[in-house]
Amino acid sequence: MSRQTLTLSGNWQWKQRDPNLESVLDEPAKHGPLLEQDSNDTKSAWRKTTTSPSEIHVELLKAGIIPDPYKGFNEHKVQWVGKREWLYLSTFELSQEQLSSSVELEFEGLDTFCTAYLNGIEILKSENMFTPAIVSLAPLENEASAPKGFVGSVQAAVSALSLSSPPSQPKYALKPGTNTLLLHFKSALLEAEALEAKYGKVRAGPELMTVGPYRPIRLHTYKTRIADVYVKALVSPAPELACTVQITPTLHGNVSDVSKFDISLRRPDGSIVRAQTFDNGSKIEWKLNNGEVSLWWPVGYGQQALYYVDITAIHKDDTKLDQITKRIGFRRVELIQEPLIDAPGTTFLFEVNGVRIFIGGSNWIPADNFLTTITPERYRAWLQLLKDGNQNMVRVWGGGVYEPDCFYDTCDEMGILVWQDFQFACGQYPAHAEFVANVEAEAEANVRRLRGHPSMALWCGNNEDYQQVFQWGISTLPAVIIYEKVLPNVIGRLMGNVVPYHRGSPYGSLRDSVKEWDTADPTIGDIHQWEVWAGKGAPYQDWDTMGGRFVSEFGLPCLPNIRTIDYWLQGSEPSQRRVQSKAMQQHNKAGAHERRLAVYMNENFWVTNDLETYAYLTQVMQSEGVAAAYRLWRRDWKGKGKQYCSGVIVWQLNDCWPVSSWAIVDYFLRPKLAYFTVAREMLPYTVGIKRTVIQNRETDRPRQFYEFGAFQSVGASIEVWGTNSTLLEKRGLVKLSCFDLVSDWNHVEEHPVTLLPNQATEILAIPCPCPPHTQPIPGPDDDADPLPTTSHSVIVSAVLLDEAGQVLSRYTKVKQNRETDRPRQFYEFGAFQSIGASIEVWGTNSTLVEMRGLVKLSCVDLVSDWNHVEEHLVTLLPNQTTEILALPCPCPPHTQPIPGPDDDDDSLPTTSHSVIVSAVLLNEAGRVLSRYADWPQPFRSYDTPNPELQLYVEGETVRVSVHKPAKAVVLSVEDEDDQVQWSDNALDVMPEDPQTVVVRGLNGRKVTARWLQSA
Repeated sequence: MSRQTLTLSGNWQWKQRDPNLESVLDEPAKHGPLLEQDSNDTKSAWRKTTTSPSEIHVELLKAGIIPDPYKGFNEHKVQWVGKREWLYLSTFELSQEQLSSSVELEFEGLDTFCTAYLNGIEILKSENMFTPAIVSLAPLENEASAPKGFVGSVQAAVSALSLSSPPSQPKYALKPGTNTLLLHFKSALLEAEALEAKYGKVRAGPELMTVGPYRPIRLHTYKTRIADVYVKALVSPAPELACTVQITPTLHGNVSDVSKFDISLRRPDGSIVRAQTFDNGSKIEWKLNNGEVSLWWPVGYGQQALYYVDITAIHKDDTKLDQITKRIGFRRVELIQEPLIDAPGTTFLFEVNGVRIFIGGSNWIPADNFLTTITPERYRAWLQLLKDGNQNMVRVWGGGVYEPDCFYDTCDEMGILVWQDFQFACGQYPAHAEFVANVEAEAEANVRRLRGHPSMALWCGNNEDYQQVFQWGISTLPAVIIYEKVLPNVIGRLMGNVVPYHRGSPYGSLRDSVKEWDTADPTIGDIHQWEVWAGKGAPYQDWDTMGGRFVSEFGLPCLPNIRTIDYWLQGSEPSQRRVQSKAMQQHNKAGAHERRLAVYMNENFWVTNDLETYAYLTQVMQSEGVAAAYRLWRRDWKGKGKQYCSGVIVWQLNDCWPVSSWAIVDYFLRPKLAYFTVAREMLPYTVGIKRTVIQNRETDRPRQFYEFGAFQSVGASIEVWGTNSTLLEKRGLVKLSCFDLVSDWNHVEEHPVTLLPNQATEILAIPCPCPPHTQPIPGPDDDADPLPTTSHSVIVSAVLLDEAGQVLSRYTKVKQNRETDRPRQFYEFGAFQSIGASIEVWGTNSTLVEMRGLVKLSCVDLVSDWNHVEEHLVTLLPNQTTEILALPCPCPPHTQPIPGPDDDDDSLPTTSHSVIVSAVLLNEAGRVLSRYADWPQPFRSYDTPNPELQLYVEGETVRVSVHKPAKAVVLSVEDEDDQVQWSDNALDVMPEDPQTVVVRGLNGRKVTARWLQSA
């Protein structure tokens, strides 16, 4: 007979363990189905599951026995669930013919401490939710014929998906007709309470210790079956990139019955690439001809070509025994760590099919505390957001789970690279033999399951376990045997070097030191950059000094969408709808979050007690800080030998419940403002500006932003650069516009640019344009000394346009102020001068072709009508960052008379402290490729002018224009729901540079806008 598979999904019941019964085996007979009068009794009756797979909290919630733990303080009201024992019961039918075959029961996932009984016989003890198990079964009447001396231990009957081995000795538990499967679960709170008490708890979300059969359970009956197949898709090094297929099937049952395999390689449309019959035991391999198949590429670099391989096992009598299909993609991925030019250490970069790729991505945590509630459609929606946000990698964090197949299938289809942590995080794990064997079984099962996905780009041994040695002052790390021997050995044995392995994250390399490794050296390996928010609590404006070869974690938290806040406030007292209420604290699990958030908010924004305004401002803060990191670190992707930073992965993309967190999209898939600003920084072509203030006053130490009363920014300069991630050069124009916040001054200049392929290109380095302000100060004689200009209020905006004149990217740069007097610190008490500020402009190009265009740099002043515009032609080199400009920040000639002791006054410097500098990158046809505007900071120090913002709505497009610069313009619609999707949002809008946004689901509703305003 051919293989038959039954998924046990439609006949499950559950109940709480009755403590009055001596044995769980008495539960099916003693307790019947639920009666109406037992509606709240979980111990005396069996209830039908609402879903399969199942988790007990979900069942209790749907039965109305527990409140929604995601609302209010309900998390604390459901803690009793994790302190009880729970039972699941199912039945299935077997015929006599099936009993004469081989029978296997496959458990894909049991959470976590579970004993399984079949017809009253114990068949399995499980204590690892990440390790699937296969139990070989046999009829009860055959038990007498078992080999003498055989000890039928439970573990001996379990093959933890080490499918290369034959099935283990069967458990004699089957019978014809109805078979009963009973699962007895205990939570980690019961089984591991001593461990929790000793080591404490680390929680990113609520504490909800659930249990249940959270992944499918399948029954296989067969004479011979294909238990597993590894289809190894190999690609030779560039430039040949020749493709080979190697196929290794694993058989269970009567292996000698298989005479041959029919193998076919086909395209998604069904057309055959190759088909061939191979004898059983022969080598199955195809060396494909050039052009016979296409390569699989990450998103942004080409198509995601996928193929199907059908493997059919043929009996000696030419009948079909079994068939299995695998989907594959042909790609070559390598982790390159090689010496750099003019810098210490080595690269840490990903090369796919011979192309070195700058990584911009997000960390991923489980999308729900209850895994069974995450549908394939919800996974796809999450990953679609990541792709639409121009990101190309997702890091599956080691403190979560190995995600289900649909997650990785979707990544294959969308071209999203996967960095996969093994599931070890923030801990010190033991290394005794039993635990190591358990880990090895877990690793084998998951490597075997995931090894065929072309999206897999890296296996990583753990998250922050090496780092804990330094943080906790621990003398040894026993688990090094896991990270440095067990895991790499499993990968090498099961898949060779198809996907690289990295020992941990963060992790540098072996060192001649006591610890022999380094987790914080930015010149080697990857780093987690938490000096902003945690650690030193450094200003996010300092990201450019805190980069590394690859930054795999960093972030800033904020509040979510106000509708998400209102969800968790349901049922709370009206008094809880305020910034510092208990209900708000309940839904923020970040350590010391209130103190840390207060520092960043008070440094940068006006103080407010209005909840909606505060939520908006926290999102502006996150969007500014996170986007700045992508922008500044991408600038360091400077071409071959100069890939000083090769990747940026934010913590984090998603949430597991409604909460204030680091996520850039909240639990309900509602993007925060940072989602849009990051998306703009990961466009194929971008433009960036960096403003440097040399001093606020002539007596200042270097790079301080302000002391008491001195808003001058004397000597400010700006650097402008562009990035190009394509593999072709791009010509264009940078238009630089400057606007003053305190006057009508403005300045415009244009510069032709050529963005080199696959790198950043420096465009400009100039003094920051500024208005001609003068500030007379009394002097001791009749001579007046002219003093420098100041750019402290100047906003610098850059717009990148392609050769057709279309906008590719925008960026607006704000001056950055901070509260200490050491070099690079932004402000001391009250002095707004920004003496000697400079700006840098760069562009990025993630395509594989050079881009030519124009960067338009615009400066406006926050305190006057001064403005300045200039344009520069640029060429963005493909797949890298291109430096465009580095220049003093333009600034207006401010005049502010100050009384003096005599009739003679000294002329004070002009200042760029209130100047906004805007850069627009255009292609050769005049199309905008990128925009960025550099605004003065902190925002709270300025009375922002009324932008006279206008919205023009036509169909599903919204055009936004302003007379004065507007910061963080957020578009919304009345009664907005989750059907409304914005192509862009959180805009910096400059005069004479309107922006158009496409909105789906508008349906004629009114569009409104809010923007950053003075308190």
